[in-house]
Amino acid sequence: MTTPDFVLALREKIGNAPLWLSGVTAVVIRGEDVLLVRRADNGQWTPVTGIIDPGEEPAVAAVREVEEEADVISSAERLVLVAVTPPTQYDNGDLSQYLDLVFRMRWEAGDPSPADGENTEAAWFSLNALPVMSDEMLARVQAAVDNLPEAQFHAVNRVFTA
Repeated sequence: MTTPDFVLALREKIGNAPLWLSGVTAVVIRGEDVLLVRRADNGQWTPVTGIIDPGEEPAVAAVREVEEEADVISSAERLVLVAVTPPTQYDNGDLSQYLDLVFRMRWEAGDPSPADGENTEAAWFSLNALPVMSDEMLARVQAAVDNLPEAQFHAVNRVFTA
């Protein structure tokens, strides 16, 4: 996973100490489908996620991350969830925790592909046939589809209806 330059600069000063960061999750919806990426670092399917750059508007970060990671053009419709992630320890010992802002995004153009090397796959999935995902990621998708008309989807490890 690519680490932003500003995080690398902070790490030079604080080492592996806990670092509080702001992040976005972009749940891109196209009709009855949702865009998911398979992360290169752990093989898990997730919506597009990323770190907000210093001074960057969160909705702009969500749009940027979708284009960088999945080669898809999208627009932010609304903020659907704000949550704090559990602390994460990376393989190199770095500790981080994120304030995550989840946006429901509208697909504008483009066919998904793993554009920047952070993911091995990018694809559309029917809301009725999602791949296995963590409960945390399923909750982010659920928050984005809650207000869609007659939204209903099934994941292997959980069934949601809205």
